[in-house]
Amino acid sequence: MVREYLTPREIVSELDKYIIGQKEAKRTVAIALRNRWRRQQVPADLRDEIAPKNIIMIGPTGVGKTEIARRLARLAESPFLKVEVTKFTEVGYVGRDVESMIRDLIELAINLVKSSEKKEVLSKAEEVAEERLLDLLLPPKSVAAKSDNGESPNENAVPSPEKTIGETSSTREKLRTLFRDGKLAERFVDLEVTHRAIPSIEIFSNAGLEEMDLNLKDMFGNLFPKKTKQRKMKVPEAFQILVQEESQRLIDMDKVTEEAIRKVEQTGIIFLDEIDKIAARGSGHGPDVSREGVQRDLLPIVEGSTVTTKYGLVRTDHILFIASGAFHNAKPSDLIPELQGRFPIRVELDTLSEEDFFRILTEPQSALTTQYKELMKTEGIDLVFTREAVAEIARTAYSVNQRTENIGARR
Repeated sequence: MVREYLTPREIVSELDKYIIGQKEAKRTVAIALRNRWRRQQVPADLRDEIAPKNIIMIGPTGVGKTEIARRLARLAESPFLKVEVTKFTEVGYVGRDVESMIRDLIELAINLVKSSEKKEVLSKAEEVAEERLLDLLLPPKSVAAKSDNGESPNENAVPSPEKTIGETSSTREKLRTLFRDGKLAERFVDLEVTHRAIPSIEIFSNAGLEEMDLNLKDMFGNLFPKKTKQRKMKVPEAFQILVQEESQRLIDMDKVTEEAIRKVEQTGIIFLDEIDKIAARGSGHGPDVSREGVQRDLLPIVEGSTVTTKYGLVRTDHILFIASGAFHNAKPSDLIPELQGRFPIRVELDTLSEEDFFRILTEPQSALTTQYKELMKTEGIDLVFTREAVAEIARTAYSVNQRTENIGARR
């Protein structure tokens, strides 16, 4: 991907368009992203030995920790997942299994790759869908011929695309022109849509079995036959459904799965939020035992292990983990030593100043003032923010943060 070849300086410059300040954090993640590209350039026998340098971001809420990681993933076009570690529990207790984050990440990657593949086959899918739509509006001769043999013709039969492509009757071409000009938008057609009748399944399970529900539905979905239902709809809606069907047929799901697993293993990013909440600070009993248990369950995932998913085995050796936390009541050294060693890079984010608030309101491409201007334009109102007004908003937000709970730019 072209974006992966950006230098750290260029990556920081891209992040500057959306995030104010936090130069050290931006520089750290930019180097981490560049190191991924560097790793791909080294000999294959050495490539697997180079592990990512995972990062811990330390700072209060609302200073840009999550946004930096999210923008980095979008810049690299990488599968990105944000999880709150507090929802995980030690194996054997009710709650989510830590391996579920990898399964969630692979699902995101599947959708990411599938979306990319759909764009590539869209033009072909639209061509075939258009022919099928014309068959609904004007059945081909092969359908009409059946009525001469005494068989009742199905006016809405949808022949295979191979039989329809190449039809050049004048009526058909007139309908094609009318459709492309949008003059058939109010016309209705009858379209047969397929669906599977799958029985409802509910599972009450312990940690690690939350995916069983989906797996059983997939299994039963293949056992039960497809059912068709005829629906009356307008031409544009029918065309979109036909495009979706043809896109699904043209996409090679084996190829999608293979590419998704590769993306997760080589470029995946997982953001572990509120990691300070599982840092054990007490005497080693009560809640602290559970916190340490979650850390020990996280350790093999971060270290590098193989996780079983319904799409196959996924290795976590080269997934980049970015952890974050305010660490008000704990410190990174309260994490178990093994987990600390897997996050060698630590960066502290600065508390936002009044000047930072002013810049946040004016400089980013998606600044709040810009958003409200565009929102009010929809009502025919031209909203203008003077420099003095923005400065007062920034001063008020900063002042409230100082007097009450500091929630950064979320104020």
